[in-house]
Amino acid sequence: MTGESNPKLYVLLDQASLESVKAASGKEFQLLNPDRHKDRILKSGIDVSTVRPDIAHQCLLMLLDSPLNRTGKLQVFIRTRKNVIIEVNPKTRIPRTFDRFCGLIVQLLHKLSIHAEGGNREKLLKVVKNPITRHFPIGAPIIATSFSAKEQIKPLQLAESTQKSGPQSVVIIIGALAHGSIVDTCKEFLQRTVSISNFPLSAAQTCSRICTAFEELWGVEDILSEKTATQVDVCT
Repeated sequence: MTGESNPKLYVLLDQASLESVKAASGKEFQLLNPDRHKDRILKSGIDVSTVRPDIAHQCLLMLLDSPLNRTGKLQVFIRTRKNVIIEVNPKTRIPRTFDRFCGLIVQLLHKLSIHAEGGNREKLLKVVKNPITRHFPIGAPIIATSFSAKEQIKPLQLAESTQKSGPQSVVIIIGALAHGSIVDTCKEFLQRTVSISNFPLSAAQTCSRICTAFEELWGVEDILSEKTATQVDVCT
């Protein structure tokens, strides 16, 4: 059996509600969210319940804290509702508080990149070019998760089904939204859609279950601790 020597899980958080808007004062920008901008959202005719930047925040905290990421086997991308693609360096330490996260994303959307603190100035977050498929490994299976999918499969079985021809990288697409499906936004390149639970799961819970499955499959817990990635604070 042949395959990649170092396969990775690529996670795309799709249709994330990350949009920069001018504050009421007109002097600064803020991340659009219903706690601060409910009236503005209602006036624009958008359903307030769909504006959930906190979902992307929760998912990123879960993903980047995972053993899969700390052993160099995870790469995360975000695609916003406005089709902005963000590449997340695995070394990034996402702010724990939502307010700081909002400030970070606003800075990213305007400057197009966020660097590490300290001397190396490594880019930890950056806006990259479309289409999203240019950032996926060639030949990797591309799979979306959806509660309404006809195919139901347990996370570990899903992971195993992608490795039958040997170790290979896999792309999993998870909707970073409160309602609806990301299947239509990915239909041009999507190969498979699955449901991994009999219950509707939050995006963060879906991320957790998928990561755990690939950690078990690839024996991540057996990898020596000295090989784990060191996370770096962003420079804000």
